[in-house]
Amino acid sequence: MTGLTVLCVDPDDGERRKTVAALTNGDDVTVLEHDTLAAAEAALTDAAPDCVVTEYELPDGTGLDLTARLREHAPDTPCILFTNADPDRIRTAQHGEVVVEYLPKDMPGARESLVRLVGNVVTQRTQVGYPLPPEEDERLAALEQYDRPGMDAVSAFDRLTALTKSHFGVDVAFVGLVDAHEERFLSCAGADWETLEREDTMCTHTILQDDLMVVEDTHEDGRFADSDRLDELDIRAYAGVPLETPRGTAIGAYCMTNSEPRSFSDAERADLRLFADEAMEQLELRRQLNECEGDTERRPGPDPDAAAPDGSESP
Repeated sequence: MTGLTVLCVDPDDGERRKTVAALTNGDDVTVLEHDTLAAAEAALTDAAPDCVVTEYELPDGTGLDLTARLREHAPDTPCILFTNADPDRIRTAQHGEVVVEYLPKDMPGARESLVRLVGNVVTQRTQVGYPLPPEEDERLAALEQYDRPGMDAVSAFDRLTALTKSHFGVDVAFVGLVDAHEERFLSCAGADWETLEREDTMCTHTILQDDLMVVEDTHEDGRFADSDRLDELDIRAYAGVPLETPRGTAIGAYCMTNSEPRSFSDAERADLRLFADEAMEQLELRRQLNECEGDTERRPGPDPDAAAPDGSESP
């Protein structure tokens, strides 16, 4: 972990000094120290940190407020809540789209764990070029249960996406599963997309959300404004809903795009959620059918050499 700039925000001088010492121990790491939300926000306009480490409770706000501000300028920069606050006290309702790592200060070896975590999240970001969910390994394991051969030939998905395209008057509607490196489209009405590299797909951001993601104009959104691939695909507006398993794991997205900027009303957003629910129900049904078929294949058949119940030889 060398050559990094870390923004460290903690109102407790003693705690902050310990954190800074751990982060800079033996490495070429620059740490920008601040004790308030306002000072940290001002620092973001002057510097582009590789990672933010912040206490949750600040004198003039919270660590989530800081993360929300960070996302406006650097959507992919990792942020870690290194805090004494219990998870139940962390109010996430106002920042439902903000994704952070959480590390409690009172755990054994907390600062050693923090140094490792900073290194890991920064490395992941530089290696893949797109944000990863906190539980990416578990998400990919869940995806394997649904992404089975032949799923892209299921006509129910084609009917859904065709109806979605017509209902909303958009150019493209699709069902996509997001794996480790790409998004594969089970159905795509209005285009012939089969796969997209994950760094080129907007759905890799959608699966980070608790609810639908809407981008009214990609050219006005910092995450997508410089994406030549989206321009090639003629995508200027986007709305997508995460496809979540019964356990709440996002394995893909149900989405629609338009070649011109446009907004989506509350009623349209509600309808899109219904379409997404139906698509996920189809995926879950097929997962259960595949599981039943697998159980049947594994179940042993009758032994032709076994004796009949009355003791006679089997015919």
